[in-house]
Amino acid sequence: MEAVSRTAQWTAAARALETEREDRLFADPYARTVADTIGFDLLERYAGAGTVPFLAIRTTYLDRQIVRTVQETGIRQVVFLAAGMDTRFYRLPWPDGVTVYELDRPALLEAKAEMLADEPDPAGRTRVTVPVDLTQDWTGPLREAGWRSDRPVLWVVEGLLFFLPEDAVRGLISTLAGQSAPGSVLLGDVISKAALQNPLSRPFLNSLEEDGNPWLFGTETPEDLLAECGWEVREVRQPGEDGADFGRWPYPVPARSVPRVPRSFLFTCDLPTAEVKAA
Repeated sequence: MEAVSRTAQWTAAARALETEREDRLFADPYARTVADTIGFDLLERYAGAGTVPFLAIRTTYLDRQIVRTVQETGIRQVVFLAAGMDTRFYRLPWPDGVTVYELDRPALLEAKAEMLADEPDPAGRTRVTVPVDLTQDWTGPLREAGWRSDRPVLWVVEGLLFFLPEDAVRGLISTLAGQSAPGSVLLGDVISKAALQNPLSRPFLNSLEEDGNPWLFGTETPEDLLAECGWEVREVRQPGEDGADFGRWPYPVPARSVPRVPRSFLFTCDLPTAEVKAA
């Protein structure tokens, strides 16, 4: 797999550790398999930047928002962009009739398929892998795989945006809005610019860069970014705030008005109605 794809095994290793806690927030029985040895090697290499509690919180937040969305809205097509070693298709309680599309680089999807080859697909749901390069056209292959742009969709953009330059971030989020039907939802995460400049995180960030996975993008105002790209922000949470703590965040959470603070943001957005767009 390409270097950037291996970060998916790093996050899978963190999910495995959370799963093995007695007070676990979620259970991912597949995480240790897809993490493989390299995932735990990277977990050790990238230690010290608060990543393990953050990854537990991010996974829990998105798990709960995904389940709530498909149960409450009737959305039956879910798209994971840069799906990596995500195993939610297997482990979440999906309603009957859901189709989960996983987009990622071909080599990663092939490696993941080999690792999970012995796992039976749960009944009542469908998983479709779409091998693409997200820096090129991916909407065409997604349509060919059966996705319908005229039906509401749940987009999940987890652990992706900070690997992209700003123009690519804006282009991607705008494309998601432009390709979505009314009732669609966007979930994901992003970091602040200060997180890219934090001296305490420099060893971690240097390691990512040395491994070919530099973090490139951050924003202090995710609400503005998402709105400018066509989405109506329902909520933005920092780890440690109400709705994004889960008893795992060990650090204080400074107010958003405090400048130059490294931050992570978890967000939930809705596609505005035609009336809102027109206004």
